[in-house]
Amino acid sequence: MAVNLQKGQRVSLDKSTKMALIGLGWDSNRYDGGYDFDLDASAFLLGADGKVLSDEDFIFYNNPESKTGAVKSMGDDTTGGSSQEGDDEQIFIDFTKLPPEVEKIAITVTIHDAEARRQNFGQVSNAYVRVLKIENEFDTQGETMIQFDLEEEFSIETSLVVCEIYKKSGEWKFNALAAGYRGGLEALCRAYGVSV
Repeated sequence: MAVNLQKGQRVSLDKSTKMALIGLGWDSNRYDGGYDFDLDASAFLLGADGKVLSDEDFIFYNNPESKTGAVKSMGDDTTGGSSQEGDDEQIFIDFTKLPPEVEKIAITVTIHDAEARRQNFGQVSNAYVRVLKIENEFDTQGETMIQFDLEEEFSIETSLVVCEIYKKSGEWKFNALAAGYRGGLEALCRAYGVSV
């Protein structure tokens, strides 16, 4: 049975979890700007200092897989996802392939070209993240262990750090973060030490 979390809560992942799918979903509210909402899920693999070890540790649509294959973007939904059921984007994690120096994985969502399209997270609703325990990399159903619904209003933000999965005393944990930022993907890249 899934554990439903509120912002700021932390929970340990099931110790037997070797692989997980991070499922992210959202709906775009009706607005007449003339553009689809292209939200992009990304993962930043971070060391002890909270920065990427190299630019390759930023996993997104143009770099869909980490060097070891431990983290993969499962595809980019460019239309805003409001017409389909289920996750809009997914990120695959194989904990057994993560380099030991990776101590945290930040899962983020940004709005593509938000400034030019005059879009922000105030125009997005029903956003959530869930963690599914899966048996292998082809398992797209899995068992939902954690669900975090983002109920907060983000009126001006164009990027969100949705959650962090971090290692403490050799155990992987989930932190329900929901921290909003202005400046889109570029601001997050700078914060995590990715060259832009």
